Amino acid sequence: MVKVERDQTAVENYLKTLFGITEWDSTLSPTTAQVATGLGVTPSSVSSMVNKLAALGYVEHERYGAIELTKAGRVKAMSVVRRHRLLETYLVRALGFGWDEVHDEAEVLEHAVSNLMVERMDAALGYPWRDPHGDPIPTANGVFHQPVAWRLSELEQGETGYIARISDDDPDMLRYFQDHAIGLDSAVTIVERRPFGASTRIEVQADKGPEPHDLGELALDSLWVTRKPPLPRELSAEGCTYPDCRHAAFATGRTS
Repeated sequence: MVKVERDQTAVENYLKTLFGITEWDSTLSPTTAQVATGLGVTPSSVSSMVNKLAALGYVEHERYGAIELTKAGRVKAMSVVRRHRLLETYLVRALGFGWDEVHDEAEVLEHAVSNLMVERMDAALGYPWRDPHGDPIPTANGVFHQPVAWRLSELEQGETGYIARISDDDPDMLRYFQDHAIGLDSAVTIVERRPFGASTRIEVQADKGPEPHDLGELALDSLWVTRKPPLPRELSAEGCTYPDCRHAAFATGRTS
């Protein structure tokens, strides 16, 4: 029984990682090396698990090629993603966790929480469309709402974007952003791009007015921005606040 549970946890972690690689950048195709880096395992371990996932009907993979989720794989992956992101949101809103603390906690809990508890958390939270970092939470009927966004590093000098997503890969960076009032939906302008790999001067619209910050490339790449500002209210009962939001049915891959 323990081995079955361990195997199921591994399957879910791999599917979630495969989905995450392309979630915000559809031009990417998951490779063995990327999955190994994401999970902290060896490429040979990834190859072995990918063969198992293919046998289960969750992925399609040709030797030395990209790893693609099948329809069944997407459904399974998004079920895990839904649990993970609802847990993160619940930990922040209901239990007072910091947004830099919740990822590792949710990593453990996502494999143990029941479907009933997931639905009760969703209802208690008011059916949120995104987690504390801006990643979309799939709805119970299979839709996720994702703003069309670019990395802040892709904006030109003088351009303004609106922060729609903040990568949760580095807790220290999340704490830095929080300490400097760099959060979701904030307007941010590229003020000066300095040459030779030096930091970039940005300006964030905070409650007390514009605040300048100097960010390196890693920090810029951790912030995803939209071209259009968020609306003051949600587009629908389950919709996001961004006018150019993609509404994707994860079971079929359709978007609108």
